[in-house]
Amino acid sequence: MQITQLNWECLLHLFSFLDKESRKSLAQTCRAMLAVFRDPSLWPRLHFRSPLELTKSNFVLGAALRVLSVCWHSAQVKVCNVEEWAKSPLQRDICRVHEHAVNDFLLRVGDRCPNLESLTLSGCGHVTDHYVTLLLQSCSGLRILRLENCVQITDQTLEAAALYGEALQTLHVDFCRNITQAGLQRLRKKRPFITLRAERSADMIPDKRPGSWASERAFKKLLWH
Repeated sequence: MQITQLNWECLLHLFSFLDKESRKSLAQTCRAMLAVFRDPSLWPRLHFRSPLELTKSNFVLGAALRVLSVCWHSAQVKVCNVEEWAKSPLQRDICRVHEHAVNDFLLRVGDRCPNLESLTLSGCGHVTDHYVTLLLQSCSGLRILRLENCVQITDQTLEAAALYGEALQTLHVDFCRNITQAGLQRLRKKRPFITLRAERSADMIPDKRPGSWASERAFKKLLWH
């Protein structure tokens, strides 16, 4: 009996045991396998170990996605964590390769995955408040948001969580150095039932961003319109 003679449920079950690369390889063997690969129900959970993986075509984004994580543990994370105005030309070149990868990916998730329930971003030094806010607006059922070592995340994400995170139950902003104690206190006051954790964040030295007043005013305009 050939694999293509199995019924749809059996093929989905078979694919479920494979990782993303193996699923893609099998999908390239024939149209029947490609159709199974493209079934959104096969992709309720996605885990990535590098922003560069987000540009591959070895996964499918769809309404079935419930759990998403992008956890980048690499020496290059240290480069991403350097303030933009303090980076050397070489460091800027390294960052340019992937600086838009996570933000662009979050846009795609917001467009295609309205039922997302859990998002974890770790070591994503280029992800910004703006894109997290857009995702909170698009994924109204998001219950768990974990942000770790995301240096561009500020109190603006906390404000967005209070405004748009109606289903939010757990929020972690660990080692995010531009989170402040005042911002944490405001969120606790507005949303006391959220389980909030900010390991080391409010105790770290924040960036001094040139032009931050203008960018903050533009962001607040986005929040209220």
